[in-house]
Amino acid sequence: MTIRVWDYLPEYEKERSDLLDAVETVFESGNLVLGRSVRGFEIEFAEYHGVPHCVTVDNGTNAIKLALQALGVGPGDEVITVANTAAPTVLAIDAVGATPVFVDVRADDYLMDTDRVADAITPATRALLPVHLYGQCVEMAPLERLAREHGLLVLEDCAQSHGARHRGRPAGTMGDAAAFSFYPTKVLGAYGDGGAVLTRGEAVDRELRQLRYYGMEDVYYVVQTPGHNSRLDEVQAEILRRKLGRLDEYIAGRRAVAERYAAGLADVAAATGLSLPSTTAGNDHVYYLYVVRHPRRDTIMAQLNRRGITLNISYPWPVHTMTGFAKLGYAAGSLPVTERLAGEIFSLPMYPSLPIDVQDTVISALRDVLTAL
Repeated sequence: MTIRVWDYLPEYEKERSDLLDAVETVFESGNLVLGRSVRGFEIEFAEYHGVPHCVTVDNGTNAIKLALQALGVGPGDEVITVANTAAPTVLAIDAVGATPVFVDVRADDYLMDTDRVADAITPATRALLPVHLYGQCVEMAPLERLAREHGLLVLEDCAQSHGARHRGRPAGTMGDAAAFSFYPTKVLGAYGDGGAVLTRGEAVDRELRQLRYYGMEDVYYVVQTPGHNSRLDEVQAEILRRKLGRLDEYIAGRRAVAERYAAGLADVAAATGLSLPSTTAGNDHVYYLYVVRHPRRDTIMAQLNRRGITLNISYPWPVHTMTGFAKLGYAAGSLPVTERLAGEIFSLPMYPSLPIDVQDTVISALRDVLTAL
């Protein structure tokens, strides 16, 4: 038996009839592009977050890219973010012609160290892009204060934080806009690619709707401003509508897995130097990933792999160390916490339909491996 870090098949078996009905609903609708399912999901996703506008797009990368464009970020602008993130966060900044500027992360929760942001602001800084990583939110009050003081925009990267809350506020409602991914592994995942942008701004909403559809507005085939073909598919939208109604159930399932891991590993973790996830004060964690940390990470993963347990690292290569971003000029050691974490973190299997016996197998195997180190 191979245990994977993520598997959609148990969920599919449970929800199969509803998911296939979603497909049939779209096929019988007579409209396969930008129809009732897309609009319905946009309304419902906005309502779930208590914001007026949601614009769906084809993937999470374009959600960030088009949000930056709609906010007016472009060549000559700097965007402050982190290197402990998936590369698409930074690729989207680069794609609009702006320059990513990195600050380090905190060693306890792996999130943006907001105490370092003020020193990174320059006259060229246009936006702050906090990444709500692994299922919990960046401390937003310092960023909101800096944005007011310096006239900056705030774009939240919520690809890993569907349903998370920060001091009572949902992730995605604390900035000028927020980008979401619906990649299948996400807390709210489609059966393919998908993304969305939330915003309170009518002008941003209007600009996004143009940008995702070639730059056209009211008159088809007339481009108002150069745009893209970045539409969410009707089938994925209808599937997401069905799954949105179960989002709170998914989150509860993830938290139950996290609680079982914590209970089963707390004592051996304390004895062997394994760091378990911590929830920052004011956060409601949704555990997109269950990220643990140990200085002998590679040995642990290799031994677990021999037992049929395949794990994941998010992320083994900080963005600033990648060849594709060498032009930014960050030397090794420039982000010491980020770089140290990259050599120590790894993720245990995490999804709401993860069977209890599989959870127990992972716990038992990890305990054995840690004890034998």
